[in-house]
Amino acid sequence: MDSPLQLSFVNFKKDSYIIVEGKQNADRFFIVKAGKVRISKEVEVVEEEDGNVMGPGDFFGVVSTMSSHSHIETAQAITDVTLISVHRDQYGMLIEKNTPVAMKIIMGFSRRMRFLDEALTRLTLKSTAEIDPSHLFKVAEYYVRQSQYNQAFYSYYQYLKFCPNGMQAPAAKERLEKIKPFSKAVYLDGSNEEFNRFYPKETMIFTEGMPGSELYIIQKGSVKITKIVDNTEVLLAVLKTGDIFGEMALLENKPRSASAIAFEDAYMLAVNKANFERMVKAQPQIVTRLTQLLAERIWFIYKQLANTLFSDPVGRMWDALHMQLEKNRVPVRPGASYTFDFGPKELVSLVGLPINEGNIVVQQILSNKMFRVIDNKITITDISEIVKQAEYYRKMQKIERSRKDSK
Repeated sequence: MDSPLQLSFVNFKKDSYIIVEGKQNADRFFIVKAGKVRISKEVEVVEEEDGNVMGPGDFFGVVSTMSSHSHIETAQAITDVTLISVHRDQYGMLIEKNTPVAMKIIMGFSRRMRFLDEALTRLTLKSTAEIDPSHLFKVAEYYVRQSQYNQAFYSYYQYLKFCPNGMQAPAAKERLEKIKPFSKAVYLDGSNEEFNRFYPKETMIFTEGMPGSELYIIQKGSVKITKIVDNTEVLLAVLKTGDIFGEMALLENKPRSASAIAFEDAYMLAVNKANFERMVKAQPQIVTRLTQLLAERIWFIYKQLANTLFSDPVGRMWDALHMQLEKNRVPVRPGASYTFDFGPKELVSLVGLPINEGNIVVQQILSNKMFRVIDNKITITDISEIVKQAEYYRKMQKIERSRKDSK
Protein backbone atom coordinates (compact mmCIF):
# COMPACT_ATOMS: atom_id res chain seq x y z
CA MET A 1 0.00 0.00 0.00
CA ASP A 2 1.32 3.49 -0.89
CA SER A 3 2.21 5.62 2.08
CA PRO A 4 -0.01 8.72 2.33
CA LEU A 5 1.37 12.09 1.29
CA GLN A 6 2.81 13.71 4.40
CA LEU A 7 3.99 17.27 3.95
CA SER A 8 5.77 18.87 6.87
CA PHE A 9 5.68 22.52 7.87
CA VAL A 10 8.96 24.15 8.89
CA ASN A 11 9.55 27.58 10.42
CA PHE A 12 12.60 29.79 9.98
CA LYS A 13 13.36 32.99 11.88
CA LYS A 14 14.12 36.23 10.03
CA ASP A 15 17.68 36.28 8.53
CA SER A 16 18.18 32.49 8.83
CA TYR A 17 19.65 30.55 5.91
CA ILE A 18 17.32 27.88 4.50
CA ILE A 19 19.49 26.46 1.70
CA VAL A 20 23.07 27.31 0.77
CA GLU A 21 24.51 27.39 -2.76
CA GLY A 22 27.01 24.62 -3.58
CA LYS A 23 25.80 22.33 -0.80
CA GLN A 24 25.44 18.75 -2.04
CA ASN A 25 22.55 16.32 -1.54
CA ALA A 26 19.56 18.55 -2.13
CA ASP A 27 16.70 16.16 -1.31
CA ARG A 28 13.77 18.50 -0.60
CA PHE A 29 12.28 21.71 -1.94
CA PHE A 30 10.08 24.30 -0.25
CA ILE A 31 6.78 26.06 -0.95
CA VAL A 32 6.34 29.38 0.89
CA LYS A 33 3.22 29.31 3.09
CA ALA A 34 3.77 32.63 4.92
CA GLY A 35 6.49 35.27 4.92
CA LYS A 36 9.18 36.26 2.41
CA VAL A 37 12.41 34.60 1.23
CA ARG A 38 15.31 36.10 -0.74
CA ILE A 39 17.10 33.96 -3.34
CA SER A 40 20.69 34.85 -4.28
CA LYS A 41 23.62 33.35 -6.21
CA GLU A 42 27.34 33.78 -5.78
CA VAL A 43 27.59 34.73 -9.45
CA GLU A 44 24.46 36.61 -10.53
CA VAL A 45 24.84 36.50 -14.31
CA VAL A 46 21.28 37.56 -15.07
CA GLU A 47 18.62 38.93 -12.76
CA GLU A 48 15.81 36.37 -12.41
CA GLU A 49 12.77 37.20 -14.53
CA ASP A 50 10.35 37.05 -11.60
CA GLY A 51 12.73 38.86 -9.24
CA ASN A 52 14.61 37.31 -6.34
CA VAL A 53 12.01 37.64 -3.57
CA MET A 54 9.62 34.72 -2.96
CA GLY A 55 6.22 35.05 -1.26
CA PRO A 56 3.29 32.72 -0.42
CA GLY A 57 2.65 30.11 -3.14
CA ASP A 58 6.17 30.44 -4.62
CA PHE A 59 8.60 27.53 -4.44
CA PHE A 60 12.38 27.27 -4.40
CA GLY A 61 15.04 24.56 -4.32
CA VAL A 62 13.10 22.53 -6.94
CA VAL A 63 15.86 22.65 -9.58
CA SER A 64 18.55 21.13 -7.37
CA THR A 65 16.19 18.68 -5.66
CA MET A 66 14.58 17.31 -8.81
CA SER A 67 17.87 17.17 -10.76
CA SER A 68 19.69 15.58 -7.76
CA HIS A 69 22.54 18.07 -8.15
CA SER A 70 24.14 20.52 -5.73
CA HIS A 71 22.20 23.70 -4.78
CA ILE A 72 22.50 26.50 -7.37
CA GLU A 73 21.21 29.22 -5.06
CA THR A 74 21.09 30.42 -1.45
CA ALA A 75 17.72 31.10 0.24
CA GLN A 76 17.51 33.39 3.27
CA ALA A 77 14.40 34.35 5.28
CA ILE A 78 13.65 38.11 4.94
CA THR A 79 10.88 37.81 7.56
CA ASP A 80 9.89 34.96 9.86
CA VAL A 81 8.64 32.31 7.43
CA THR A 82 6.54 29.14 7.38
CA LEU A 83 7.41 26.74 4.58
CA ILE A 84 5.96 23.48 3.28
CA SER A 85 8.82 20.99 2.89
CA VAL A 86 8.46 18.45 0.04
CA HIS A 87 10.87 15.50 -0.15
CA ARG A 88 11.96 14.42 -3.64
CA ASP A 89 10.33 10.97 -3.17
CA GLN A 90 6.98 12.62 -2.41
CA TYR A 91 6.84 14.58 -5.65
CA GLY A 92 4.98 11.86 -7.59
CA MET A 93 2.34 11.65 -4.86
CA LEU A 94 2.04 15.44 -4.71
CA ILE A 95 1.26 15.45 -8.46
CA GLU A 96 -1.34 12.69 -8.19
CA LYS A 97 -3.14 14.56 -5.42
CA ASN A 98 -2.61 18.03 -6.86
CA THR A 99 -2.19 18.32 -10.63
CA PRO A 100 -2.35 22.18 -10.61
CA VAL A 101 0.80 22.31 -8.40
CA ALA A 102 2.65 20.09 -10.88
CA MET A 103 1.50 22.23 -13.80
CA LYS A 104 2.53 25.41 -11.95
CA ILE A 105 6.01 23.97 -11.36
CA ILE A 106 6.35 22.78 -14.95
CA MET A 107 5.07 26.07 -16.43
CA GLY A 108 7.36 28.02 -14.07
CA PHE A 109 10.30 25.85 -15.15
CA SER A 110 9.43 26.30 -18.79
CA ARG A 111 9.33 30.11 -18.49
CA ARG A 112 12.57 30.14 -16.51
CA MET A 113 14.17 27.86 -19.07
CA ARG A 114 13.25 30.11 -22.00
CA PHE A 115 14.35 33.25 -20.12
CA LEU A 116 17.73 31.68 -19.20
CA ASP A 117 18.16 30.23 -22.68
CA GLU A 118 17.70 33.68 -24.23
CA ALA A 119 20.15 35.18 -21.71
CA LEU A 120 22.70 32.48 -22.57
CA THR A 121 22.21 33.09 -26.30
CA ARG A 122 22.85 36.81 -25.80
CA LEU A 123 25.98 36.18 -23.72
CA THR A 124 27.65 33.30 -25.57
CA LEU A 125 26.46 33.81 -29.09
CA LYS A 126 26.36 37.62 -28.94
CA SER A 127 22.99 37.71 -30.63
CA THR A 128 19.35 37.70 -29.66
CA ALA A 129 17.34 34.53 -30.04
CA GLU A 130 15.48 35.02 -33.32
CA ILE A 131 12.15 33.30 -33.02
CA ASP A 132 10.30 34.28 -36.13
CA PRO A 133 9.17 31.90 -38.92
CA SER A 134 11.07 33.99 -41.52
CA HIS A 135 14.25 32.72 -39.80
CA LEU A 136 13.43 29.28 -41.28
CA PHE A 137 14.74 30.44 -44.66
CA LYS A 138 18.13 31.35 -43.16
CA VAL A 139 18.33 27.95 -41.48
CA ALA A 140 17.54 26.21 -44.79
CA GLU A 141 20.18 28.28 -46.63
CA TYR A 142 22.80 27.30 -44.05
CA TYR A 143 22.10 23.58 -44.51
CA VAL A 144 22.10 23.83 -48.31
CA ARG A 145 25.60 25.36 -48.15
CA GLN A 146 26.68 22.40 -45.98
CA SER A 147 25.08 19.96 -48.49
CA GLN A 148 22.85 18.67 -45.67
CA TYR A 149 19.79 18.26 -47.84
CA ASN A 150 17.46 16.51 -45.35
CA GLN A 151 17.66 19.49 -42.98
CA ALA A 152 17.54 22.03 -45.83
CA PHE A 153 14.45 20.43 -47.43
CA TYR A 154 12.64 20.30 -44.08
CA SER A 155 13.43 23.96 -43.30
CA TYR A 156 12.45 25.28 -46.77
CA TYR A 157 9.19 23.30 -46.51
CA GLN A 158 8.38 24.82 -43.09
CA TYR A 159 9.26 28.31 -44.35
CA LEU A 160 6.76 27.94 -47.22
CA LYS A 161 4.15 26.48 -44.88
CA PHE A 162 4.36 29.34 -42.35
CA CYS A 163 5.34 32.19 -44.72
CA PRO A 164 3.59 31.27 -48.02
CA ASN A 165 3.76 34.91 -49.17
CA GLY A 166 7.15 35.61 -47.62
CA MET A 167 9.79 37.57 -49.54
CA GLN A 168 11.88 34.42 -50.04
CA ALA A 169 8.95 32.17 -51.06
CA PRO A 170 9.88 31.98 -54.81
CA ALA A 171 13.53 31.16 -53.98
CA ALA A 172 12.43 28.56 -51.39
CA LYS A 173 10.11 26.84 -53.93
CA GLU A 174 12.86 26.70 -56.55
CA ARG A 175 15.46 25.28 -54.10
CA LEU A 176 12.94 22.78 -52.73
CA GLU A 177 12.42 21.26 -56.17
CA LYS A 178 16.16 21.20 -56.87
CA ILE A 179 17.14 19.30 -53.69
CA LYS A 180 14.08 17.02 -53.50
CA PRO A 181 15.84 14.02 -55.14
CA PHE A 182 18.68 14.22 -52.58
CA SER A 183 16.67 14.52 -49.39
CA LYS A 184 14.67 12.19 -47.16
CA ALA A 185 12.68 14.46 -44.84
CA VAL A 186 9.93 12.79 -42.77
CA TYR A 187 6.80 13.99 -40.93
CA LEU A 188 6.88 17.37 -42.64
CA ASP A 189 3.44 18.16 -41.25
CA GLY A 190 3.62 16.14 -38.04
CA SER A 191 0.75 13.68 -37.59
CA ASN A 192 -2.39 13.53 -35.45
CA GLU A 193 -2.62 9.74 -35.83
CA GLU A 194 0.95 8.46 -35.52
CA PHE A 195 2.32 9.03 -32.06
CA ASN A 196 5.04 6.42 -32.49
CA ARG A 197 7.50 7.89 -34.98
CA PHE A 198 10.72 6.81 -36.63
CA TYR A 199 13.25 9.46 -37.71
CA PRO A 200 16.20 8.14 -39.75
CA LYS A 201 19.68 9.46 -38.85
CA GLU A 202 20.25 13.11 -39.92
CA THR A 203 16.55 13.87 -40.47
CA MET A 204 14.95 16.85 -38.80
CA ILE A 205 12.32 16.51 -36.08
CA PHE A 206 11.69 20.26 -35.93
CA THR A 207 13.59 23.41 -36.82
CA GLU A 208 14.21 26.62 -34.88
CA GLY A 209 11.70 29.38 -35.61
CA MET A 210 8.75 27.13 -36.49
CA PRO A 211 5.65 26.99 -34.24
CA GLY A 212 5.51 23.77 -32.21
CA SER A 213 2.64 21.71 -30.86
CA GLU A 214 4.29 18.48 -29.66
CA LEU A 215 6.85 17.28 -27.16
CA TYR A 216 8.85 14.09 -27.77
CA ILE A 217 10.04 11.19 -25.63
CA ILE A 218 13.03 9.30 -27.08
CA GLN A 219 12.37 5.56 -26.94
CA LYS A 220 15.52 4.49 -28.78
CA GLY A 221 18.41 6.32 -30.44
CA SER A 222 19.70 9.85 -29.87
CA VAL A 223 18.85 13.40 -30.94
CA LYS A 224 21.03 16.50 -31.18
CA ILE A 225 19.70 19.95 -30.32
CA THR A 226 21.36 22.72 -32.35
CA LYS A 227 21.05 26.38 -33.25
CA ILE A 228 22.35 28.33 -36.27
CA VAL A 229 24.20 31.45 -35.13
CA ASP A 230 26.36 33.67 -37.37
CA ASN A 231 26.52 30.95 -40.03
CA THR A 232 27.68 28.31 -37.56
CA GLU A 233 25.78 25.32 -36.24
CA VAL A 234 26.09 25.40 -32.43
CA LEU A 235 25.54 22.09 -30.64
CA LEU A 236 23.46 22.64 -27.48
CA ALA A 237 22.94 19.04 -26.35
CA VAL A 238 22.86 15.36 -27.34
CA LEU A 239 19.77 13.64 -25.90
CA LYS A 240 19.38 9.90 -25.37
CA THR A 241 16.78 7.21 -24.65
CA GLY A 242 14.28 8.35 -22.00
CA ASP A 243 14.92 12.05 -22.58
CA ILE A 244 12.03 14.43 -23.24
CA PHE A 245 12.39 17.52 -25.44
CA GLY A 246 10.32 20.11 -27.29
CA GLU A 247 8.17 20.83 -24.23
CA MET A 248 8.65 24.61 -24.23
CA ALA A 249 6.81 25.17 -27.51
CA LEU A 250 4.01 22.84 -26.35
CA LEU A 251 3.61 24.46 -22.93
CA GLU A 252 3.91 28.08 -24.03
CA ASN A 253 2.70 28.13 -27.66
CA LYS A 254 5.91 29.86 -28.72
CA PRO A 255 8.14 29.11 -31.73
CA ARG A 256 10.91 26.52 -31.36
CA SER A 257 14.05 28.12 -29.95
CA ALA A 258 16.39 25.43 -31.40
CA SER A 259 16.38 22.58 -33.93
CA ALA A 260 16.18 18.86 -33.17
CA ILE A 261 17.90 16.41 -35.56
CA ALA A 262 18.17 12.61 -35.32
CA PHE A 263 21.82 12.01 -34.33
CA GLU A 264 21.30 8.28 -34.99
CA ASP A 265 18.15 6.46 -36.13
CA ALA A 266 15.62 7.56 -33.50
CA TYR A 267 12.31 6.07 -32.36
CA MET A 268 10.09 8.60 -30.67
CA LEU A 269 6.78 9.06 -28.91
CA ALA A 270 5.15 12.37 -29.95
CA VAL A 271 2.74 13.97 -27.45
CA ASN A 272 0.41 16.83 -28.38
CA LYS A 273 -1.35 19.27 -26.05
CA ALA A 274 -4.56 17.25 -25.58
CA ASN A 275 -2.60 14.07 -24.84
CA PHE A 276 -0.25 15.93 -22.52
CA GLU A 277 -3.04 17.13 -20.27
CA ARG A 278 -4.48 13.60 -20.12
CA MET A 279 -1.00 12.25 -19.41
CA VAL A 280 -0.46 14.62 -16.48
CA LYS A 281 -3.54 13.15 -14.77
CA ALA A 282 -3.06 9.51 -15.77
CA GLN A 283 0.72 9.08 -15.63
CA PRO A 284 2.29 11.17 -12.87
CA GLN A 285 5.60 9.32 -13.37
CA ILE A 286 5.98 10.99 -16.80
CA VAL A 287 5.37 14.39 -15.20
CA THR A 288 7.98 13.56 -12.56
CA ARG A 289 10.41 12.65 -15.35
CA LEU A 290 9.63 15.87 -17.24
CA THR A 291 10.18 17.90 -14.06
CA GLN A 292 13.51 16.13 -13.49
CA LEU A 293 14.63 16.81 -17.06
CA LEU A 294 13.63 20.48 -16.95
CA ALA A 295 15.37 20.81 -13.59
CA GLU A 296 18.47 19.16 -15.06
CA ARG A 297 18.46 21.57 -18.00
CA ILE A 298 17.99 24.66 -15.82
CA TRP A 299 20.78 23.50 -13.50
CA PHE A 300 23.02 23.04 -16.55
CA ILE A 301 22.14 26.46 -18.02
CA TYR A 302 23.08 28.15 -14.71
CA LYS A 303 26.44 26.38 -14.96
CA GLN A 304 26.81 27.52 -18.59
CA LEU A 305 25.96 31.10 -17.63
CA ALA A 306 28.66 31.03 -14.94
CA ASN A 307 31.03 29.56 -17.56
CA THR A 308 30.57 32.65 -19.78
CA LEU A 309 32.25 34.77 -17.06
CA PHE A 310 35.65 33.10 -17.45
CA SER A 311 37.99 35.64 -19.01
CA ASP A 312 40.50 32.89 -19.93
CA PRO A 313 39.17 30.68 -22.78
CA VAL A 314 41.35 27.77 -21.59
CA GLY A 315 39.66 27.99 -18.18
CA ARG A 316 36.26 28.06 -19.87
CA MET A 317 37.04 24.86 -21.74
CA TRP A 318 38.25 22.97 -18.63
CA ASP A 319 35.14 24.17 -16.79
CA ALA A 320 32.94 22.99 -19.70
CA LEU A 321 34.50 19.50 -19.54
CA HIS A 322 33.96 19.45 -15.77
CA MET A 323 30.31 20.47 -16.29
CA GLN A 324 29.84 17.51 -18.65
CA LEU A 325 31.22 15.14 -15.99
CA GLU A 326 28.84 16.62 -13.37
CA LYS A 327 25.93 16.54 -15.79
CA ASN A 328 26.53 12.87 -16.58
CA ARG A 329 27.14 12.11 -12.87
CA VAL A 330 30.53 10.56 -13.58
CA PRO A 331 32.09 9.49 -10.24
CA VAL A 332 35.47 11.19 -9.89
CA ARG A 333 38.09 8.60 -8.98
CA PRO A 334 41.79 9.28 -9.53
CA GLY A 335 43.08 7.15 -12.40
CA ALA A 336 39.59 6.48 -13.84
CA SER A 337 39.26 7.12 -17.57
CA TYR A 338 36.20 8.48 -19.38
CA THR A 339 35.08 8.95 -23.00
CA PHE A 340 32.89 11.97 -23.79
CA ASP A 341 30.18 11.52 -26.43
CA PHE A 342 31.59 14.35 -28.56
CA GLY A 343 34.79 15.34 -30.37
CA PRO A 344 36.96 18.51 -30.52
CA LYS A 345 34.63 20.31 -32.97
CA GLU A 346 31.58 19.80 -30.71
CA LEU A 347 33.59 20.90 -27.66
CA VAL A 348 34.33 24.26 -29.33
CA SER A 349 30.64 24.51 -30.21
CA LEU A 350 29.55 23.64 -26.62
CA VAL A 351 31.69 26.46 -25.19
CA GLY A 352 30.43 28.89 -27.85
CA LEU A 353 33.88 30.19 -28.86
CA PRO A 354 34.52 31.47 -32.39
CA ILE A 355 35.81 28.54 -34.52
CA ASN A 356 39.38 29.83 -35.03
CA GLU A 357 39.95 30.81 -31.40
CA GLY A 358 38.21 27.63 -30.21
CA ASN A 359 40.39 25.36 -32.35
CA ILE A 360 43.57 26.90 -30.88
CA VAL A 361 42.27 26.45 -27.32
CA VAL A 362 41.15 22.84 -28.00
CA GLN A 363 44.59 21.96 -29.41
CA GLN A 364 46.20 23.48 -26.31
CA ILE A 365 44.04 21.34 -24.00
CA LEU A 366 44.36 18.16 -26.05
CA SER A 367 48.16 18.50 -26.01
CA ASN A 368 47.86 17.28 -22.38
CA LYS A 369 49.13 13.67 -22.49
CA MET A 370 46.06 12.43 -20.65
CA PHE A 371 43.80 13.12 -23.66
CA ARG A 372 43.21 10.97 -26.74
CA VAL A 373 40.78 11.46 -29.61
CA ILE A 374 39.48 8.08 -30.82
CA ASP A 375 36.72 7.81 -33.46
CA ASN A 376 36.14 11.54 -33.05
CA LYS A 377 35.37 11.15 -29.32
CA ILE A 378 37.50 12.78 -26.62
CA THR A 379 38.87 10.33 -24.02
CA ILE A 380 40.74 11.28 -20.83
CA THR A 381 42.83 8.69 -18.98
CA ASP A 382 42.43 10.37 -15.57
CA ILE A 383 39.20 12.22 -14.76
CA SER A 384 40.70 13.93 -11.69
CA GLU A 385 42.89 16.03 -14.03
CA ILE A 386 39.74 17.80 -15.34
CA VAL A 387 38.51 18.51 -11.80
CA LYS A 388 41.94 19.81 -10.75
CA GLN A 389 42.30 22.12 -13.76
CA ALA A 390 38.70 23.40 -13.57
CA GLU A 391 39.09 24.21 -9.86
CA TYR A 392 42.39 26.00 -10.49
CA TYR A 393 40.85 28.25 -13.19
CA ARG A 394 37.75 28.87 -11.04
CA LYS A 395 40.01 30.04 -8.21
CA MET A 396 41.91 32.33 -10.61
CA GLN A 397 38.61 33.75 -11.87
CA LYS A 398 37.46 34.44 -8.28
CA ILE A 399 40.72 36.27 -7.48
CA GLU A 400 40.38 38.34 -10.67
CA ARG A 401 36.75 39.19 -9.85
CA SER A 402 37.49 40.31 -6.27
CA ARG A 403 40.41 42.39 -7.60
CA LYS A 404 38.05 44.14 -10.04
CA ASP A 405 35.40 44.63 -7.34
CA SER A 406 37.85 46.21 -4.93
CA LYS A 407 38.97 48.82 -7.48
